[in-house]
Amino acid sequence: MTPHPHLSRREALQVGAVGLLGLGMNHLQALPAMSAPGSQAVGRAKSVVYIFLSGGLAQQESFDPKPEAPMEMRGEFKTIRTQTPGLHVCEHLPRLAAMSRKWSLVRSLTHGSSEHSQGHHVMLTGRSDMPLGFDPSKPKKSDHPSIAALATALLPRRADNLPPAIVLPDKLVHRSGRTLAGQFAGTLGAQHDPWFLEMSPYHPKHYGAFPQYLFHHETGLEVDDGLKFQAPHLSLPQGLSLDRLRHRVGLRDSLEKQTLDLAAFAGDPAFDTYRKAAVSLLGNHKVHEAFSLQGIDERTLDRYGRHSFGWSLLMTRRLLESGVRMVQVNLGNNESWDTHQAAWRNLKNFLLPPMDQAVSAFIEDLDASGLLDETLVVVGSEFGRTPKISSISKTALPGRDHWGHAQSVLLAGGGVQGGRVIGATDKVAGYPVSDAQTPENLAATIYEALGLPRELMWHDFTGRPQPLYHGPPIAGLG
Repeated sequence: MTPHPHLSRREALQVGAVGLLGLGMNHLQALPAMSAPGSQAVGRAKSVVYIFLSGGLAQQESFDPKPEAPMEMRGEFKTIRTQTPGLHVCEHLPRLAAMSRKWSLVRSLTHGSSEHSQGHHVMLTGRSDMPLGFDPSKPKKSDHPSIAALATALLPRRADNLPPAIVLPDKLVHRSGRTLAGQFAGTLGAQHDPWFLEMSPYHPKHYGAFPQYLFHHETGLEVDDGLKFQAPHLSLPQGLSLDRLRHRVGLRDSLEKQTLDLAAFAGDPAFDTYRKAAVSLLGNHKVHEAFSLQGIDERTLDRYGRHSFGWSLLMTRRLLESGVRMVQVNLGNNESWDTHQAAWRNLKNFLLPPMDQAVSAFIEDLDASGLLDETLVVVGSEFGRTPKISSISKTALPGRDHWGHAQSVLLAGGGVQGGRVIGATDKVAGYPVSDAQTPENLAATIYEALGLPRELMWHDFTGRPQPLYHGPPIAGLG
């Protein structure tokens, strides 16, 4: 008997999903997220949107300006008043400033990691400690699970097979091609990796909100050379009806009765669940609408911005309306916010304007629709920036280095009372001087908003129980 070739689980999924269902290769990684149901959450039926600014948002040039600091520390930007008496923010955040009664700040979030890979792992998992064997060059199954992965595993499954947690518009990837750790399920098991919507595939020049704000840290404005923002294509291939699709699936079921090797090659009993989930999604027109930007009026497109930041948050709004419980939105891949050089030019021209536009429009729309009351919005980075301004070379325009000791996080909705400021930093925004908060506190705030109880445990891939909460939620926001 001729031996069967060895297939990896990924290869088996590709054979089944692509060959029989006509799914695009760039969406295969969505299917493993729809595996066996996790534990049922109890409590408030809330949603969370975690807006992540990869690279490190400078607290001094955003939500914690220090206009009285010495020249070598305060930076070039002026401050503006907000709706909130006594609260000032960067002059390049005018739209958020005009609606500060809808959001609050934590100015004292702190952790000890000032390297990108570690900082991403810390802020995406809500764990300040590094896991045993952590490798900054690649994700490992010994990493801590991301907040989105835990939401995927612990929130109730949906009847329409749309997963409870989604990450968009892409994975976080360094310009070298290195995928950053902390985004995946780690010790929770790969079957609980969140669903990544690959709408803007990796590109080494992927900085900023393309196409309008595409830039390079050193040279400034870049020309769009083929970057695409494409929503997932969930329609059936031309000429293939849902009945014919089901017939194909039935044919495959018949073949599987003769040979069970394909399932064995997949190495996962949830393999059949992925296939059934794919069929369900393909036949659900409401799901198709959630993954489409078609039908959105011109005025709304203009308010959010005709760029990847605005499009990502528009799709997030539709996913919330469809019932998705958690969305992580990566506004700026390839560490776009890593402003070592030309910081004030790049923040003023390419980074702060589209972020201010898209986030303010998103909060406005959630508020108008009534969704803001039941949706916690979080805006943060892997770390802040150094108090002291520096240059990476004699010819480079100045910027700031990495700084894990202090960063600002914006929170809105989900019971957060607007116009509040939790904690404070010293005169140069270097260290917290009051009410210090940790990534564990932020993660607990997210879990509480999702209705996940504090006593809830999850099990790693060895079967050992692990606590969900590693600190209390941030106090004083409600």
